Amino acid sequence: MKYTIEHEIPGRIRVRLYGRVPEADVDALESLMTACPCVSSVNVYPRIGSLSVTFAGGDNARAAVLSAMDAVDAKSIEKAKLACPTALSVRTHSLLMDIALLVGSHFARKWFLPAPLRAIHTIWHYRLFLKAAVNSLLHARLDVPVLDAAAIGISFVMGDFVTASSTMFLLDLGETLEDYTRARSENQLIYSLLGAPENAQLVCGDEEMTVPTANLKAGDLIAVRTGMPVSVDGVVERGVAMVNQSTLTGEPLAVERTVGDDVFAGTACEDGEIFVRVKAATGETKLRSIVSLVELSQSMKADVQTKRERLADRIVPWNFLLAGVVALTTRSLVKTSAALMVDYSCALKLTGSISVLSAMSQAAKAGFTVKGSKHFEAFAQADTIVFDKTGTLTEAQPQVKCVIALDGWNRTQVLRFAACLEEHFPHPVARAVVRAAAEKNLKHRERHAAVEYIVAHGIASSIDGKRAVIGSRHFVVEDEKVVVTDEDQRKIDAEASDLSTLYLAVDGVLVGVIGIDDPLKAGVSEAIGSLRDLGFDRIIMLTGDNEKTAARIAQAAGITEFRADLLPEDKHGFVEQLKAEGCKVVMVGDGVNDSPALSAATVGVAMGQGTAIAKEVADITLSEGDLHSLVQMRMLSRGLMGRMDTSFAQTIAFNSALLALGIGGIITPQVSSLLHNASTIALSMHSSRAYNL
Repeated sequence: MKYTIEHEIPGRIRVRLYGRVPEADVDALESLMTACPCVSSVNVYPRIGSLSVTFAGGDNARAAVLSAMDAVDAKSIEKAKLACPTALSVRTHSLLMDIALLVGSHFARKWFLPAPLRAIHTIWHYRLFLKAAVNSLLHARLDVPVLDAAAIGISFVMGDFVTASSTMFLLDLGETLEDYTRARSENQLIYSLLGAPENAQLVCGDEEMTVPTANLKAGDLIAVRTGMPVSVDGVVERGVAMVNQSTLTGEPLAVERTVGDDVFAGTACEDGEIFVRVKAATGETKLRSIVSLVELSQSMKADVQTKRERLADRIVPWNFLLAGVVALTTRSLVKTSAALMVDYSCALKLTGSISVLSAMSQAAKAGFTVKGSKHFEAFAQADTIVFDKTGTLTEAQPQVKCVIALDGWNRTQVLRFAACLEEHFPHPVARAVVRAAAEKNLKHRERHAAVEYIVAHGIASSIDGKRAVIGSRHFVVEDEKVVVTDEDQRKIDAEASDLSTLYLAVDGVLVGVIGIDDPLKAGVSEAIGSLRDLGFDRIIMLTGDNEKTAARIAQAAGITEFRADLLPEDKHGFVEQLKAEGCKVVMVGDGVNDSPALSAATVGVAMGQGTAIAKEVADITLSEGDLHSLVQMRMLSRGLMGRMDTSFAQTIAFNSALLALGIGGIITPQVSSLLHNASTIALSMHSSRAYNL
């Protein structure tokens, strides 16, 4: 990097760079300089091409700082950008520089340029407003750019170049502040989402370990199986799977991915198993998927937001009609200009979108991710909430309480083989079996063939040529036709009557049953009570477990309505039935088996420790799985709807008052423009404040 030392005192150097620093490079440059051990702070001034570095130490530290500056080049900047998600940040000093440039240049022309040159500059500047207006008219739109161009044009007709110049200055200033306010709200949301933890299955030789996604680097190999997320960009090295890419492509159907195919962060494995070689920086891929989510949220607006934005656009032609009436009745171009200077569109659109972005940001900080304002609206209006049991109401880490060995097998054999099958899948019950085997130090070397996950039923594979299945009683006994003798049933009833059970059968013979204790999460009954107080008329629990277990959990949770022994299609059908009855349904679940019901509900909520597919189809994800987040979500949703109603009323009232004052000749068009833009910024800033929960 080429530079000249401009100023230096002990512990601080300020250098002049050869040219301006592109805004996109600022964070990368700061990151490279901060990486120097002796550097305590770095300030980059992009517009004037200047860099100041504060460091601790003597001559050696100074030499290290200068060496770090010398090492900066285009290649290192580009590399630093990949690991520097803050490149999206909006800087206050950049805003101040933009404002200073606008204000300074405006008054410099006003004070120092001769009148003829000022007039020429004003006409030249007007071309930008005229171009925007013509573009709108060519696309058959009568919108705000047309209003602005018409209002400024009236000043030209009157020969008032000073007014035209002042009007354009105020419009430019207002647009700068609006852009900054919107960008700041979007970036607050992005940074909130960047903090959400993610894990991946790293393959090291013959072993696998769960590691934070942020720790992965290019060249690592990760395993992705049914229900798991694809947390990085990479290439499939072996295996085949159906991958849901709807967050990136919008296509709801999963696509097959096999050896040599690319897969991308933010997608999820619906079925199968693939091993993926990481090929991109995890910071970059996570940021891209989050930005995609933010962009997607803009297309998933609440009905009330969409209706008001359409109303804002429809009001613009009435502005022109009002201006025409004013022109005919008053014969005053000044009053006509005043009628064109104030519109409702900017404030209505900006305050609505910023209210939503603020709510999404606060939601992310509170532990839940929302895919669009329409889901806030639906959650605020919902009257029925339906819960899956396992992993939702009950602990995310259930425990194996008993192992029943049958048909000559012993308990160790049953648990070892069950863990060997279950280790491939992310369901809480599967994790409980694997954990129980690990606690007993049971090694489970794979002897079986490829496993097949059968949604909501269990797992099928083969061992020594014999079919092996593990899963629910419905799957093993009814679907697989495995016989449970009276003696076996007595053993099961004696040891596991009030537990969730997994049945293990080999070659059509029941060889073992594992009893799972799935205790209620702490605070569930309090959360259920709060949700009832917040207007949920019906609170229902759905589960594939037996009636006795379901009744015990429902009673402990304070839920009076539940359904047991359900398959995924039963849960889906029940949700559809509720909707047919006129209920507005929130469905909360965490597993692959909950996906159909989550998709069918008015609002689907996935628990954060659940499968990637559940999160994929859900509208809201609770990152920590804490049900109190649902209480906060209800309050936040209602707060958002209330704020949007308030800002709508304030916008209509204030701008209508400005129109009346301008048309009445009480205030000038310039004052109307100033107050209009100032009110838009003020209302937008007010809409960005935190919600009270």
